Amino acid sequence: MYNEIIVAGFGGQGVLLIGKLLTYAGMKAGFEVTWMPAYGPEMRGGTCNCTVVLSDRQVGSPISRNPHALIVLNLQSIDKFEPAVRTGGIMVMNTSLINRPAARTDITVVPIPANQIALEAGTTKAANMVVLGAYIGASGVVDLGLVKETLADTFAGRQKLMGINQTCLDRGFEIGQASAAVTTR
Repeated sequence: MYNEIIVAGFGGQGVLLIGKLLTYAGMKAGFEVTWMPAYGPEMRGGTCNCTVVLSDRQVGSPISRNPHALIVLNLQSIDKFEPAVRTGGIMVMNTSLINRPAARTDITVVPIPANQIALEAGTTKAANMVVLGAYIGASGVVDLGLVKETLADTFAGRQKLMGINQTCLDRGFEIGQASAAVTTR
């Protein structure tokens, strides 16, 4: 197993947190992992992405030119990274902030209104958990339980945030699984 994943959006959307959660869950699963962030000098609102590699063998490089998957949270990021996804790959896109359909037909696309789902759970700040859940549901790259364990470690002592984030992960996971089932028929 070897998976390269790019997570992209703008600062403040929790892009780096998604990458860290995937990385730590991969470590708990016994994978070799890398996490490489890239962001502009702005604290919030600037471009932000990270590359995660999860593998059952040694990782040669943390850089990915053609990732197996893309989790994309805004329009600028889909324009930049969609062409790079490998044929047969997965792209999870936040349709709350991306106002165009996917341009690719050779990849599995999981469109999900992440901001809307997160708002229904209590806050739009958890939209990142919705897309993370959708990616895990569509790909099965790591066990959802491991991500929840990692999330619990990250939000220890903040029960309200934990509940909302788990709800959003679960809802995204359900949609990701349903999307993958439709694609494989």
